[in-house]
Amino acid sequence: MEQVRACSLTSLAAVYLILAVSPAISDMTDSFERMWGNTQVLYNSTGHQIMSLTLDRWTTSAFRSKSLYLFGRFDMDIKLVPKDSAGTVTTIYMITEGPWQYHDEIDLEFLGNTTGEPYTLHTNIYAKGKGGREKQYRLWFDPTEDFNTYSIIWNPHNIIILVNGKPIRRVKNKMRDDYPFPLFQPMRLYASIWNADEWATQGGRIKTDWSQAPFTAFFRNHRAIACVPYKTAWICGQNSSDSSWFSQELDEDGQQKMKDVDIKYKIYDYCTDTWRLTDGLPKQCVAE
Repeated sequence: MEQVRACSLTSLAAVYLILAVSPAISDMTDSFERMWGNTQVLYNSTGHQIMSLTLDRWTTSAFRSKSLYLFGRFDMDIKLVPKDSAGTVTTIYMITEGPWQYHDEIDLEFLGNTTGEPYTLHTNIYAKGKGGREKQYRLWFDPTEDFNTYSIIWNPHNIIILVNGKPIRRVKNKMRDDYPFPLFQPMRLYASIWNADEWATQGGRIKTDWSQAPFTAFFRNHRAIACVPYKTAWICGQNSSDSSWFSQELDEDGQQKMKDVDIKYKIYDYCTDTWRLTDGLPKQCVAE
């Protein structure tokens, strides 16, 4: 049965899918479209594009990818809001466009801080409309001084989130054990900035100081090596010169680096939240 299934999927890939590969860094407007708010396209001293997102008391800002993707590696350089950014949330995330109750999503949310405090990276995964899989990490550097690279690797085997090339989180595909995983639905890449002072900084105890506004984050050097689905097919081929991401998993060195991050910088894990675990350990924890 598994052999028949594999053959049918291979045929489907050959007939219905193309592989879109963008291994080189391109202008931001080649890949993204502005959505709302104060979203601007700037140029650095070398003529390369930078997109900025600004938040003030009246409006949020966002942009999104022109393409939908079904698996890929996505890298983005981000320079976060400096100084007192309490209450603000800067995000990059991937999300489907189908019915909300069945949506898939991969979230990286950067929670603002008071001056001198570290930024928090809040991560979450949704599959088939089910989320609640939050993990949070203190960034071990000042993400406002310069650009740093944040990456999502999404393939049929797992989701890996990296910071400056260092893996911090992995979610394995355990669908055979009936654990939901984003597998069938294409997703679009978004970036946004918005106010969430009811929860973002110290659980909502620190509110947004609007006298510090406007709050601006900068994005550059987007790189996508990804599958763009054609029609409704979901499986992706490997006819690319750079397709290592399609089967990438964590080797022993990567697993050790992730463990080191857990020990030193992880500050919240839904799998150990005793306030939420009234019905026992969530089954998704097994897929982490």
